[in-house]
Amino acid sequence: MKTITFDWSACGIPEAQIQTLLKQTEPEFARIQKAATTGYEDARASLNLAQDKIMLHNVRAMVAEKKRLKPNALLHIGIGGSNLGVIAIQEALLGRVLPKGMHILYADTVDSPSTSRIAAALEARLRRGEKIIIHLVSKSGSTTESIANFAFYVRLLKRYDKHYQSSIVITSDDDSKLTEYAHKQGYSCLSIPGKVGGRYSALSPVGLFPLGLLGIRIDELLAGAAHMRNLCLKSLDNPAARSAIFQHAQDMQGKVISDLFLFSSDLESLGKWYRQMLAESIGKEHDTSGKKVNVGITPTVSIGSTDLHSIGQLFLGGPKDEITTFVHVLKQKPAISIPKDTALEQLVPHATGKNMQVIMDAIYGGVMIAFKQHERPYVQVHLPEISAHVLGQFMQWKMIEIMYLGALFNVNPYDQPNVEAYKTETKKILAQG
Repeated sequence: MKTITFDWSACGIPEAQIQTLLKQTEPEFARIQKAATTGYEDARASLNLAQDKIMLHNVRAMVAEKKRLKPNALLHIGIGGSNLGVIAIQEALLGRVLPKGMHILYADTVDSPSTSRIAAALEARLRRGEKIIIHLVSKSGSTTESIANFAFYVRLLKRYDKHYQSSIVITSDDDSKLTEYAHKQGYSCLSIPGKVGGRYSALSPVGLFPLGLLGIRIDELLAGAAHMRNLCLKSLDNPAARSAIFQHAQDMQGKVISDLFLFSSDLESLGKWYRQMLAESIGKEHDTSGKKVNVGITPTVSIGSTDLHSIGQLFLGGPKDEITTFVHVLKQKPAISIPKDTALEQLVPHATGKNMQVIMDAIYGGVMIAFKQHERPYVQVHLPEISAHVLGQFMQWKMIEIMYLGALFNVNPYDQPNVEAYKTETKKILAQG
């Protein structure tokens, strides 16, 4: 089995201190272990998605049902946790532009220019008689942007498909008004299990259905998550706890920015998925006792080697207010060789006649040395490859890390009260006409 490996040697925290801090995470470790045995009744419910065979069976059945319609495209409607995980896995495994097979489009915000472009692309397919699946995701069932987009695109679908109901799948809480509405309309429904929060839902039907429709091995995705889950449940000293300690301890020393530096362009959206996880889970006005604390870590996303030419100078020469988690892919596919060119060798010695991975690895190695020389704390995460199994490991690791961070900061990492504030005010404004 190919597994993620970690290097904590340059994290800037002595090993003896890490061991002391690990003891402070014992209460949360116990809570996580307990939650792993209680299904979907605990706020840490996302721990149990990887083990849920019934959920996987239901998703596979829905994928098979919709594939029988022979669709050519999928429109995924959702915002925040309802689409970031889907985009992350799709782009990591299939790339941003799908050269063949099922085409996928995402409708998140209510932006007229992008909406008109998506509508034009879908209408062109509908005019050719192609079948389109619409997947609407809203855990609460009342997300303004998602419901508005759904109304717009369903109207378009109705014009061309008299059996349009069979092309619509709704994923929400079982008891949401959206699910009730969907049943009345004759739409297919999938359920977000129990207390699985939106940003923790990538490995639920929220992500599994569209990814399965795209042909991605969702069983492998869950198997990878299960592997990391078991690793983190096995010992107090585990990758999720260590990563949380690294970020919290450095934050206490004034390093309030956490950069996820991914050395693969295909992983950029994975970084954006984690950006939401960290920002929305830990950035809180009040702690669990109600005391006003205004805590949080500012997450940023960088791509190697591209962003070395934009923010590399800041990271090495600027204020020492950030930490970095480097993500390095050990085996990229396909292997591409650079032809040997004597003339070009005069410009950049040793740059031709090599495999691209060799060049990227050299750049990565140079960055590690430079960061160490400039005393910039970092952690290395080595992905053996980019596969569904490895992505499942990565996402489960990060979700459990956030659980530990919530405990270390003494905040609730499962709610987003300040986001709800803007949603409430938005609905008041809309009600005024």
